Amino acid sequence: MRRRVAAYVALTKPRVIELLLVTTLPTMILAQGGFPPVGLVLATLVGGAAAAGSANVLNCYIDRDIDQVMNRTKRRPLVTGEITPRAALVFGLALGVASLLWLALLVNVPSALLTGGAILIYVVGYTMILKRRTPQNIVWGGAAGCMPVLIGWSSVTGGLSWAAVLLFGVIFFWTPPHYWPLSMKFRKDYAAAGVPMLPVVAAESKVAREMIAYTVAMIACSLLLVPVAGMTWVYAVVASVLGVWFLWSNIALYRRAQDPSRGKLRAMSVFHGSITYLSLLSVAVAVDVFLPL
Repeated sequence: MRRRVAAYVALTKPRVIELLLVTTLPTMILAQGGFPPVGLVLATLVGGAAAAGSANVLNCYIDRDIDQVMNRTKRRPLVTGEITPRAALVFGLALGVASLLWLALLVNVPSALLTGGAILIYVVGYTMILKRRTPQNIVWGGAAGCMPVLIGWSSVTGGLSWAAVLLFGVIFFWTPPHYWPLSMKFRKDYAAAGVPMLPVVAAESKVAREMIAYTVAMIACSLLLVPVAGMTWVYAVVASVLGVWFLWSNIALYRRAQDPSRGKLRAMSVFHGSITYLSLLSVAVAVDVFLPL
């Protein structure tokens, strides 16, 4: 029973859910102008986690043929046979319906609608339509990963604002320089599975150039948050330092891609750096609200 439960949990991709929730709470704090009611926070985070888990389970169900080919994913429960496709489909759908009802009843209807949109973008838009057809799959499909900030904001205010849109923009432009380094690392896997991730079909230098462009746009959104959301100079300094640091890591990747004599590509260091960037920026958003400046 313990192994079976662990297999179902693995299908939800808990590490991905953690990253999504990292951006939700700071957004709620910013929208509230302080710490929101604990019950609202818990209801939003539980509903968001269940919705993200639903989307991930359905992604595993649809992509089980790809997962079987790729070394990175060949130990997933649907590939090993620990869970049957039918059981995974039922689990994913049930989790999705439960999450939407939970949010509609315990948070508000706008948050539930945005959550339903996020599930559709990831499952239908990314997994079913874009992933196997275009090198820009993660760019547009990645919009699903930006939705938690909109959901968090709407859970507090019942609507959206330009500050929420800018937070959405930060994560939208962050997604390619976050995911493409991972695709560089597992390029052969994606190629064998017939998934045209940009690093599979384009030169490493071209991918790195695009990563730099997206990073610049990401930094711009993070700094525009200062006047739009009334952030203090503390957030402005932290966002600037983090942005310059992450931009430089992308530039260094580009230089190594252009000139292999500079050493190994070290794409995964950029991948891990992207997680550090988003986590620390989210902390800065939350902490800034409580600064008496």
